[in-house]
Amino acid sequence: MTLPDRYGASPALLGRNVAIAGSVLALHAAALWALQSGLERQEPPQMVVPVAVLSEFIAPPPPPAPAPPPPAPPAPAKPPAPTPPKPRPAPPKPAAPKPQPAPLPLAVPDPAPAQDAPLGSTEPPAPAPQIEAPPAPAAPPAPAAPPAPPAPPAPPAVVQPSSSASHLNNPAPQYPAVSRRLGEQGVVLLNVLIGTDGRPQKVEIKQSSGFDRLDRQAADTVARWRFVPGTRNGVPEAMWFVQPINFVLKQ
Repeated sequence: MTLPDRYGASPALLGRNVAIAGSVLALHAAALWALQSGLERQEPPQMVVPVAVLSEFIAPPPPPAPAPPPPAPPAPAKPPAPTPPKPRPAPPKPAAPKPQPAPLPLAVPDPAPAQDAPLGSTEPPAPAPQIEAPPAPAAPPAPAAPPAPPAPPAPPAVVQPSSSASHLNNPAPQYPAVSRRLGEQGVVLLNVLIGTDGRPQKVEIKQSSGFDRLDRQAADTVARWRFVPGTRNGVPEAMWFVQPINFVLKQ
């Protein structure tokens, strides 16, 4: 049995299929060969740089700024005008020497002088007398020192009046009964004018005790006292005297 009879195809159809398959294989083989040869001869890819970047990189640097012009040299200072030399003063003329009087000729003694011959001197002329300057006047005497002022007198010795002499026998003031019962106490200061006889001439309250009864009792009592009068240089004198009176309740 033949092939066409087995598969039910004609010989013409089989030949066409074989031709198509062969052409397909040939195309694949050619494509593989072309691909292989192209990869071997393929050159490395070239990088394309934009023109703008190349121009920016290749642009030349800007020219350097021109240097500033050097400053103008200062004008030379004008030399000062030379001062003319001062004329030298003319040297003083030497004083003309005074002519010395010619000395008198000495007379030569002539044993037989003529009758009309002048008489000359045989000695040199005497020197001119010297005039002495008058003595300077004597200095006036210094004035005498004024006498020292007299020493001031010593201050007068003042002795204050006193009420504590034993011979005075001044009684102590009595404590008012009402003040004692009420517990009133304090110190009274009295200004007393003592006469030259030692009697109180005036009694004033200088500092109160704080209670009228105590102040009146102190003033009435001191008005009846006697004092040793004050003295100035040993002479009795009326003086003011401060007399304290103390009212104290004894427990």
